[in-house]
Amino acid sequence: MVRGKLDAFLVPRRQYPHLFYPGARDQDGAACTRLAIAQPCFNVLEPWSWPELAKRVRHARADAVVLPYWTAAWAPLARLVVGATRAPVIAVVHNPFDHGAGWAARCAARSVLRRCRGFLCHAESVERELQAAYSGRPVAVHALPPVRVAAADRAAARRRLGLAPDALALLFFGLIRPYKGVEVLLEAVAQMPREAGVVLVLAGEPWGGCAAAVRERVRRPDLAGRVIARLGWVPEGEVGDLFAAADAAVLPYRDATGSAVAAQALAAGLPVVASAVGGLAETVRDGDNGLLVPAGDAAALAAALGRLADVALRARLSVGARSWTERCTWTSYVDVLEALAVRASGEA
Repeated sequence: MVRGKLDAFLVPRRQYPHLFYPGARDQDGAACTRLAIAQPCFNVLEPWSWPELAKRVRHARADAVVLPYWTAAWAPLARLVVGATRAPVIAVVHNPFDHGAGWAARCAARSVLRRCRGFLCHAESVERELQAAYSGRPVAVHALPPVRVAAADRAAARRRLGLAPDALALLFFGLIRPYKGVEVLLEAVAQMPREAGVVLVLAGEPWGGCAAAVRERVRRPDLAGRVIARLGWVPEGEVGDLFAAADAAVLPYRDATGSAVAAQALAAGLPVVASAVGGLAETVRDGDNGLLVPAGDAAALAAALGRLADVALRARLSVGARSWTERCTWTSYVDVLEALAVRASGEA
């Protein structure tokens, strides 16, 4: 794929085998509809389907091949794709390594990325890591543009969620995993005075052992009536209510390379309160479209959330949020990717 022509878009028949997905649900057709150009032709856990993928990569005769990379679970397939083409392979690197990756996962990632001719990533922190590990290969950075959430009526959304009209509604949205710091957010809300009228909408599917700990914490007296917990996969049709009803989104991550949720929230005009880590510290600009706090510091997070009671501050941050998404578009993303592919082709 170079200069606007997409020769082939090869996708799995099923994205997340249950072995690699420790949640309860991993499919929602409404959340990610299959594009007409997509060619489903393989499954991760079906090696007998892999030769078909390699065959289609070879027959595409592309000027460059774009390979998303974010988890070692894809490493065998990714290496097959790289070996099936003479064209330069550009890796779109969401994460250089899985969160909490051990030695084996890191080796698997390196076995793929060292065979790629260029990299597109979504944070300068990832860019520095790639440049240090794979010096001499072109790296481009572009923040992840948002997939916009369907609009919903705010008052109606609040009624459906059981939120009082005057509540300061904070939203945590997405898979609940240890690195996302949900326990820090719950502690921060517990530290805030009840008269602040803060209600946390906690919406997402807990992975593995997270569920029991989150449910137990939410039931404690200091959070009684202050958390609306929707612990499970959120169907696409209900996502609009969450963003419409909220006054701000909170991302208390302990570490991060980036976040699609941050992009979604900013596109919805929501200020984002986030930990100053990785790509979050680049997407969220303190005092412009959100507030940044030290990772793992519940007291600092509670203080930042308390500032959102200022309606004028929320309005100013909301303007900054929408301004950010006007500059960060999928058109500019594709332009950067194509320029990178051309550069890698010239250096092949």
